[in-house]
Amino acid sequence: MPLDLKVLKRLLENYFTLILIVPILFIFFSCNQQKKLPPADEGNGGLFLPDGFEALVVVDSIGRARHMAVCETGDIYVKLRVPDQEGRGLVALRDSDNDGKADVKEYFGGYPDTGNYGTAMRIYNGYLYFSTAGEVYRYKMDPKNLLPIGEPELIVVDDYKNAKYGYEHIAKPIAFDQNGNMYVSFGSPGDICQEFNRRPGTPGMEPCPQLEWHAGIWKFDANKLNQTQEMGQRYATGIRSVVAMDWNKEENELYVVQHGRDDLNKSWPQYFSPWQSAILPSEEFFMVKEGTDGGWPYYYYDHIEGKKKLNPEYGGDGKIQGDAHLVEQPLIAFPGHFAPNDLHFYRGDQFPERYKNGAFVAFHGSTIRGPYPQGGYFVAFVPFDNGKPSGPWEVFADGFAGLDTIVNTGDALARPMGIAMGPDGSLYVSESVKGKIWRIMYKGKKSDFGDASLLKLEERKKTRTNIKDPDEILDNVEIEMVETGEKIYNLYCSTCHQRDGKGDGNRFPPIAESKTVNGRNKALIELILKGMEGPVTIQGLDYNGVMPAHDFLSNAEISSLLTYIRKNFGNDAQSISALEVGKVREELVTK
Repeated sequence: MPLDLKVLKRLLENYFTLILIVPILFIFFSCNQQKKLPPADEGNGGLFLPDGFEALVVVDSIGRARHMAVCETGDIYVKLRVPDQEGRGLVALRDSDNDGKADVKEYFGGYPDTGNYGTAMRIYNGYLYFSTAGEVYRYKMDPKNLLPIGEPELIVVDDYKNAKYGYEHIAKPIAFDQNGNMYVSFGSPGDICQEFNRRPGTPGMEPCPQLEWHAGIWKFDANKLNQTQEMGQRYATGIRSVVAMDWNKEENELYVVQHGRDDLNKSWPQYFSPWQSAILPSEEFFMVKEGTDGGWPYYYYDHIEGKKKLNPEYGGDGKIQGDAHLVEQPLIAFPGHFAPNDLHFYRGDQFPERYKNGAFVAFHGSTIRGPYPQGGYFVAFVPFDNGKPSGPWEVFADGFAGLDTIVNTGDALARPMGIAMGPDGSLYVSESVKGKIWRIMYKGKKSDFGDASLLKLEERKKTRTNIKDPDEILDNVEIEMVETGEKIYNLYCSTCHQRDGKGDGNRFPPIAESKTVNGRNKALIELILKGMEGPVTIQGLDYNGVMPAHDFLSNAEISSLLTYIRKNFGNDAQSISALEVGKVREELVTK
C-alpha cells in the first residue's frame, strides 16, 4: 500500500525536529544540572546560618590558617600563619571521593621570611599568588596535579624590617583587577603616627611622614618579577590597616574594610570611657578609587553618630570633626575591633538572589574590648546594589567561637579568617586557631528565601555579646569578677601581700606594679596553681618565703582573683577567664 505523501512529509518534519531539539535539551539539562551537594554535618559544624543553609567541616586542624583560594576543580589552597615543622607554609586539599571532606592533604612551599602576618592566597590567570610578611610570591598552577609547578616566583618585596618607623601592620592582602594589575596593602607602622608609638596622651606627627610609604594601597604589574614598593604606584592613602580586600568585578572597583585604631580610653581617658573605647572607632568599609584618602591618622569614624571625627592626637575630643568632610567617608561601618580579615563579593548562583554581588566579611575577633566581651568572631553579609550597600549589614554565620561570652581572645575555639567561593557556588570559611575549614551550602528553595529566613540571625545580632553593642553596665564582665576576686584576695592573699598589695617588705613580695602580675597569663596562672618556694628578687629586694599552691580554688575563683589583682594595686592588664585557667590546669595534670 503506497504511503500517503502528506503523512510522509509529517514524519520527516517530526524526525528532523527531534534531531534538532534532543541535543539542545541534552545540553540544557547538562549545563543546568547542579552537582549534588554533600550532606551537612550534624549541627552544621557548630555554625548558625540563615534558613535553608547548611554547612560541613571540610578539614580540621591543618595549622593556623589564614587566607585561602579554591580552584575550578574544587581543590583548596591555604596560607598558614605558622609553617609546619619542615618550614612549609602552604597546604593543598582535595576531596577525591566527593563526600565533601578533604581526604588528601599536601604541605608545600618552603620560602624565606615566612612571617606570622603573611596572609594572601589568591588564584589569578593560572597562578597561585600568596604573601609572607615581606613578600608576594606566585606558583604556576598545574591543571593535571594538585601541587603547583616548580619554585615560587618573587613578585613584590617589602623591606619592612628596615622601615624607619618600625612595623606593626605588615599583612600583605592582595587583589587583582581585570587589566593585569595587582593591589597590595602596606599598613601603618604604628597605631596613630606618633613619634613614640603608642605612648598615651602624646600628639601625632603633623604632617604624618609615615604616609609616604605606609597606610595605603600600592598598585603593581601582576606579571612582573622582583618589584620593590618604589616600583609600584601609590593608589590610595590614609588607610591604616587592611587585611580584608577584594576586587568587585561587577563594579570594576577595589573595596577594603579597614581595621580602626586602638586604645581610645587608655590613651585619652579624659575624652573616652572604657565603653566608648570598646566599640570605637568603627571598622570602615571603603570603595577605593585611585587617589582615595581614608583619613588616617587624622580622623576616625563613629558609627553610633554616623560621623567622621578628629583624632585626639590631632586636637579632637570625641566631638570635634574638623575637616573630616574632606576625606573619604565609609560606605558602611561596623563596631570597633571586630577585626575584618577577609572580604569576598559573591558571584555564584547557588545562593538565593539577595546574595548575588553582595559582600561577605569575615570578622576575626577583637583583643582589646575589655572590660566588655570581645566582639566579632562571625561572618557578616552586606547586600549591594549599583556598587553601594543597599541595606544594613547582616549576620550570615555565627558560632565559630563555641561559647556565649568571649572574655579573652584565647577563649574562642575558632576565629573566622578567610573566605573563598567554590566552583559550584559554595562558600568556604577558614579559621586561624587550629585550622578548620567550613563549606557553607544552600539547599533550600530559592524562591522561598526572604526576610523571614533571616530572623534567627537578626535576633543573634541584637542579643549575642560578640555582635551587639554592649550595655555599659550589664555587659561589663569584670564588675562581678573584681568584686568576687577582692573577697578571695582578702581571704587567702592579703595576710602575706597585705591589703595594699605592697607586701611586708621582708618575707612576702609586693604584687603592686608587678611585672609578674602584668606579665604572661599562663605563667601567672601556673604560679597560683603550683605555688612557689625558694629565693626570688622583686623590685631589687630578695625574698625567700613560701607561697602554697592554691589549686583548691575553682577555675572561676582563680579567674576572679587574678582579674582583681590585675585591675588594682597600680597594675593594668587584661582579665583572665575561667576557660583559660581550665586549659592551664589540664596541661599541668597531663605533664
